[in-house]
Formats: sequence, structure tokens, C-alpha cells
Amino acid sequence: MQNCFCFSLLLCKIKFMCTGRHFVSLLLGCSILSSSCFRAHETESQKILYYNESKGVSSLDPAYARNQSVIWVVNQLYNGLLQIDDSLNIRPCIAYRYAISEGGKEYTFWLRQDVYFHDSPIFPTGMGRKVTAFDFEYSFRRIIDPSVASPGAWIFEKVDTSRGHQGFEAINDSIFKIYLRTSFPAFTGILTMPYCFVVPHEAISYYGKDFRSHPVGTGPFFLKRWIEGEKLILLKNKRYFEKDVHNQPLPYLDAVVISFIVDKQSEFMQFMTDKLDFISGVNPFFKDELLTREGTLSSKYNDRLNMLKSPYLNIEYLGMLVDTSLSQVKKSPLRNKKIRQAINLAIDRKKLITYLRNNIGYAAYAGFIPRGIPSFCDTFPKGFAYLPDSARKLLAQAGYPNCKNFPAITLTTTADYADICEYIQHELAQVNIPIEIEVVNGLSYREMLANARLTMFRASWIADYPDAESFLSLFYSPNFSPSGPNYTHFRDERFDKLYQQALLEKNIDKRYHLYRQMDQLIMEEAPVVPLFYDVAIRFTHKNVLNMRMNPLNLLILKEVDKTPIKR
Repeated sequence: MQNCFCFSLLLCKIKFMCTGRHFVSLLLGCSILSSSCFRAHETESQKILYYNESKGVSSLDPAYARNQSVIWVVNQLYNGLLQIDDSLNIRPCIAYRYAISEGGKEYTFWLRQDVYFHDSPIFPTGMGRKVTAFDFEYSFRRIIDPSVASPGAWIFEKVDTSRGHQGFEAINDSIFKIYLRTSFPAFTGILTMPYCFVVPHEAISYYGKDFRSHPVGTGPFFLKRWIEGEKLILLKNKRYFEKDVHNQPLPYLDAVVISFIVDKQSEFMQFMTDKLDFISGVNPFFKDELLTREGTLSSKYNDRLNMLKSPYLNIEYLGMLVDTSLSQVKKSPLRNKKIRQAINLAIDRKKLITYLRNNIGYAAYAGFIPRGIPSFCDTFPKGFAYLPDSARKLLAQAGYPNCKNFPAITLTTTADYADICEYIQHELAQVNIPIEIEVVNGLSYREMLANARLTMFRASWIADYPDAESFLSLFYSPNFSPSGPNYTHFRDERFDKLYQQALLEKNIDKRYHLYRQMDQLIMEEAPVVPLFYDVAIRFTHKNVLNMRMNPLNLLILKEVDKTPIKR
């Protein structure tokens, strides 16, 4: 069966841990875990990584991997045809090579012959079988199956369903083809997404909807136990096919243990008492404890912690509804471009980063496409500097000298971003623009955003794949919500023409120039207020080795190593 080494020896070393309570030792068998909280006594030969996921995990099925908490886990359990490295380069994975036809519509992949699914009772002998091209044909067709209702179905909207088997075709066990209706240069990036991970048809037939909690993948780890809302245990896949640069087998870790502590303060205390190996992000509770005002690690932790940073393909922004066919926009001052430009000029983004983010992030002065994307350029397009006097002049030109009789604008947000919106409120008050903040829950916010019921809103957009098209799609007119991400209802024939041209452009430099032209047009029309380009950040203990960052903030644990803590 799976990885015939003595799991019982490893698992019997594990103790369950209850947050803020005493530790309870637990006797474990090789196949049974009977408690909800744990902690390991680690030895030099047993390397167990602990982290917390405060937002929980809803599914381990890659067809539903739409948020980071799920993506982080499934990334350890599965693989796809291609993968992405820390510099956002597309690399081989299960496909050791691929070719794209001259017209950019046909993709051919040649598969490795040493990739096996995890051992599972779904297979006749219990041993995982070899992955074939037919598994990818099945997995991809499953994503677009309406009965599956995968939120990732959109990634294959350009597939030519009239060819092959709905656009996908296994030529034989080792050759797989994908057919597109039109050329789409970013398609290889899409194939690195979790939706494109391969699953065996036997598992779906055997488990049905319960596949969400009985994953069978090919990844560096396999699921041993998931006690929902409490703990999740992944164990090393000793048949994993990838090796490191020294030809040593991956992964290095024996196990990954994930807890689900909701309270961020409790999570931080677990980290500081060595019960978690790393934490991610900058939380207001601990940012001033760990970070200096300049955004560096506090010197008192230099001997104990590492701080990892990377540009993050996330833009934080304010959106403004600009569709004048909507009744609420007809009555809104935001229908006037000069007022939208004035709002952009009236906000000191650098001060926002300094005081609310401890300099974790970059003020968004260079357009909507964030730092870290391959086509990013500091000098073109030109965004908005902090020029409050220019903002006042634009307001006067728009018919509101000194903002006399200017109607209050409602800025809608969720509780997590109330501090940023209060800062915006204060900044705009300096040019006499009255802002009223409405805080709603996440579900209500998403529903109102999708149905164009928010005149002004705080939002963010994280790239699904490393191409600027992911951000520019927010302004393509066919992408009006609720069917797409054009939440501002921006419509411009010039933009749409450039967008369509970019999709057909094979020359990467020419395509990047088209992207920047589109971004400049967005700055001129100002349906959004770019606030800052985000930064991904993690804090680890010194004994965690080889953890690296990337602009997509993916968690890649196959090359992470760990040494025992000296107590």
C-alpha cells in the first residue's frame, strides 16, 4: 500500500494539540487517527511542518479550488501538465514537453511515464496506477461538465468543443491534445491552475461528491486524515516523480499538519510559541510587533525568525460604477470623468502604505496592472500622483467649486478593509468630497457587487495566471457582471479593440505594449482608483529551510525542509 514505510511509527509520535489548552497524548494506528488536535515530537528523521489556515478548507477537490486556502492544500496533493516557477516561468510537470501550432490553436503535450496516482482502495490492488493522457481528457471534460458546476469552467471557454472530445483528445496513453477556437497567448499559464490538476475517473465513480474529502492525486503528499474544522494531516508520497537539482527525491518533509484556528491572535501566539512553523500575511494585531515602520523585520527577532517577501499579483483599488444606463449612475457625480480623476489625485497612496501597511506594498502610481506581472513597467502607463490642488481644479471644472452642494458618495466595503476606507474618507474630506462608509458582510458584498448595486466599492483582484490579461479583463465590455468581472460596467470601443488585438498577438513585446496602452486608457477614463500593489509576506522560524515566495503567493512545500528546534 501507499509508501510502505512505518507510518505507525511516525504517527505514534504525533500528539494532538488543543488551542490554549493542555496537551493530550494519543495512541495512533497506521490507519486510524481518533482525535482533533495534535502536535508532533520531532526527531532528526521525522520532519513535520505545521501551519494554520484561519479561513478553513471547504474541499480537497481541485475542481473547486477557487480560493487560496483550498489552493494551498490541493497544490500539495495534485499535479497538472505544467507548473510555474518562482519567476513566473512556465515549466514542464507531468508533461515533459509541449508544442503549440503555428496558428496558436492546437496544443500538444507529451507525458512522463513515471507518474502514479496515490495508493487508494479505488484501484483493484490498492496501488496507484500510472497516469495517462486519457486521465487528462477525463479531468478537463469534468471541469466543463455543467453537473459538476466547477467555478473553474470559465478557464476552458476558448476551447473548441467541436473537436476531439469537447476540445480535448488523448491520442494515446502518452500524447494529449487541446484545441482552441482562437489563439490565446496566456493559455499555458491557465494550465498551471489547480482546476487543471489530474484526477482518476475511478475516484470520482467510487466516492462521488465525497471525493472532496477523499482526494486521490499525484502530488508530493497524500491525505492521511481530515477532521473538518480541526486538523488536516498530509503524509509524504514516497513514489513522487520529481527530484531536486541534485537528483534527490522530493519531498523532504515527512508530513504536513494544518490546523484551523480562526482567531488571528491565537494563531500568532501559536506561532510565537513554536507550535506553528510559519504564518502568512500582515495582520493588524501583530504587524507593529514584527515589523518596523520601514517594513523590515523587527531587530529583536533577527535571530529567531525569517521574513520572506515577494511582489504579489494583487491590486487593491476602489471601483466606481460608470454605466450611465443605470438609474443610480444617472444620479451619481461619479458619472463625470473629471470627478473620478479628482478622486484619484486626492489620495496620498504612499502615506496609506506607510501608516496602514508598515510599508508592505507599493503605492499604485503606474496603472492598474500590479508590480510583479511580467509586462509591468514603472514609467508607462502613467498613473495618478498625489496632487490635491489639481483635484480641486478638476472638481471646479466639473461644476463643484469647493465641492459646494456635492452629494455624499457611499463607499461600500467589508469589515476587513474598514480601516483603508476610513483613510480614504479622511483624504477625500481634505478636498471636501463627502464619503459615507457602508460596511456589509462578505456574502452581501459579493451579491451587490455582481449585480451592479454598488456605486463605489473597495475591491481587490488577484491574478489567476501570470498574464496582464487577467487584470485587463475587468474592463472588457463583454465581461459585465454577474457573468464576468467587469464590476464597474466600463465600456469603451477603443479598449475592446486593443484587448481583442492583444489576444491574437504572438510577439510578446508587441503584446505587452498593447497591454500598457489599455492600462493607460483605463487611467485616463478612471473607472477605478488603484491604491497599492500588494506584497506577499511570510514569517518562518529559522529551522524552516527552502521556503520560497512567488508573485502568485502559491504555497509550494515539495522542496521545503526542516531541522529540529533547539529547545
